[in-house]
Amino acid sequence: MTAKKIAQKRQRQTRSSKPTPNKRKPASLWKRRFWVGTGLLGVAALSAMGGALLALSLSAQPLRPAQLAQRAERIAFDERDPVDTPSLQLPGLTRPINVLILGTKADTPIAKRSPERSNEFGGNTDTILLARFEPGSDELTLLSVPRDTRTRIEGLGTAKINAANAEGGAALAAREVRDLLGGVAIDRYVRLNLQGVETLVDALGGVTVYVPKDMHYTDRSQDLRIDLEQGKQHLDGDKALQFLRFRHDGKGDIGRIQRQQILLRAILDKALNPTTLVRAPQIVSAVRAHVDTNLSVEEMIALAGFATKTDTSDVQMVMLPGRVGSGTVQSDSGETSISYWIPDESKIPALMARYFDAPRAASSEEEAPEPANVRVAIQNGAEQAQAAIALKRALQRQGYRQSYLDDGWDRVPSRTRILVQQGNERAARAVRESLGMGTVRVQSTGPLNADITVRMGQDWLQRQRVLPSAPEASDASAPATSPATAG
Repeated sequence: MTAKKIAQKRQRQTRSSKPTPNKRKPASLWKRRFWVGTGLLGVAALSAMGGALLALSLSAQPLRPAQLAQRAERIAFDERDPVDTPSLQLPGLTRPINVLILGTKADTPIAKRSPERSNEFGGNTDTILLARFEPGSDELTLLSVPRDTRTRIEGLGTAKINAANAEGGAALAAREVRDLLGGVAIDRYVRLNLQGVETLVDALGGVTVYVPKDMHYTDRSQDLRIDLEQGKQHLDGDKALQFLRFRHDGKGDIGRIQRQQILLRAILDKALNPTTLVRAPQIVSAVRAHVDTNLSVEEMIALAGFATKTDTSDVQMVMLPGRVGSGTVQSDSGETSISYWIPDESKIPALMARYFDAPRAASSEEEAPEPANVRVAIQNGAEQAQAAIALKRALQRQGYRQSYLDDGWDRVPSRTRILVQQGNERAARAVRESLGMGTVRVQSTGPLNADITVRMGQDWLQRQRVLPSAPEASDASAPATSPATAG
């Protein structure tokens, strides 16, 4: 978005009159506002969070869980009011707002035997996302925190961060994420359980994703059966959960995050379909029981208004930088080895400064690293070996000596895609300049050990005078950042 557009948007926001006193509104006016807010809320939830905010309550009262003590909430969450309600207008965001999204897992066999227990939110978290809504530019950023991230949790000591919710609820989870990310402000939280994801996808009529490999797995003890074929698939709620829960791809928790981002993108694309708006109240009603949040109705409506102005190209998905590691814990049977995601504390400040407007330390300036230090994975979905080798050599001539071929993707985009794997967009733009083509995308779906992933497109094949032998990829994997505006 250009500086001129941002200035015009801010000018429109400042023209609104001051908020009116909090007076009791006539019942008829409140009902109209209530149902308008309900419809907008559905759109906000779908488009902004890919489902996480959709299942917010229809109640006119803030959904503050009884078990969340006021003192704990004050410690964990920013108390500044993020919305403004001008006279005769719906509420709007007055500043950027950060929302912590926690996907909790209800035990499947218990949930099927006792449906009333399927809506519990107190277990470990399978999904941890920090979403930033930026009203100045209409940008939405989603930061994925691997559930296996190693941290120190009050009362537990060294543990995986996904245990914080089970130990102390949303407040403790928020504090742990805040401390991990250098003290970033967290304004509100949303907890959504797995049953809510299944219900949401079904309420949307299913979503279409590209399944990168065959996924087959059975665990009778967990009442889990995964049976998905490679290729473009239309998934209902049950199959969407299969896609999320598959683990046997050699990538562990990071593979799960990559599939989360792919599914979020698919939900986002489906939600922005105009037919979704007219069904928003029904969708909200279907999934509301599976969500717990401390967002107020006014805040929900403000996020809804934000969502209606957000384009998919303004959505960025990044992941906490780090590496796979291990550690040991003591038990009655002796020492047990545990795998962790070890955060790279040297890269977190620059990531937060770039995407969450955190103060930037002098030592954390995001710079384009020397080409020799950048690991570039080249994915050849067209199965054109000579074209892939030519791309690798072109990068090596520019100093990218750690470039290598990877077979983890078999789709061919129309334009070569350059994926920001570790959040450093300058490195991605430098690769683009070296190639003289491509679009930069902020997402974390490339190989785990790469800093940048290049997915060879038809534009490169045409330069090499060869035709692709694989079908063109859809955009169901991640949002795009145009080369002119990336970063």
